[in-house]
Amino acid sequence: MPSFDIVSKVDAQLLDNAVNVTKKEITNRFDFKDSPVTLDLNRKDFILNIETGDDMKMRQLIDVLINRAHKQGIAPEAFDFSKESYPSGKVWKKEVSVRNGLKQEDAKKIVKIIKDSSIKVQAQINDDMVRVTGKKIDDLQEVIQLCRTSELGLPLQFENMRS
Repeated sequence: MPSFDIVSKVDAQLLDNAVNVTKKEITNRFDFKDSPVTLDLNRKDFILNIETGDDMKMRQLIDVLINRAHKQGIAPEAFDFSKESYPSGKVWKKEVSVRNGLKQEDAKKIVKIIKDSSIKVQAQINDDMVRVTGKKIDDLQEVIQLCRTSELGLPLQFENMRS
């Protein structure tokens, strides 16, 4: 039976490349000259720690980071900017987590969207992925299109297509 997996993961090497390119661009920009800027990636927990001189520079740094990550192939939805930046002494700090893997509630949303569409496929949750199986490959392609058009706020990848 044909099947595929729906996952949401970020390649650690691509993320590291995006952070390094962002650091290099920030050091060359005139508006960041002589201002304290720190951008650190915790590769184990997929957390970015950002420190800048003020809130405006924080927003500019985030824009550059999103732009560079997008050029590396990382979707902007992979970054969780829900935590607000806060002043700490003379610098502004922000902790940005990178979504890696599907959480249980996100997987349940995906399964619900697939079941509500009345496409003749089965969807089941396996750890941090959703496996979709069906009798026809056309049905699976409909599910992929459905997941791409639905606004989940997650970067989804579709892998292990088997017929």
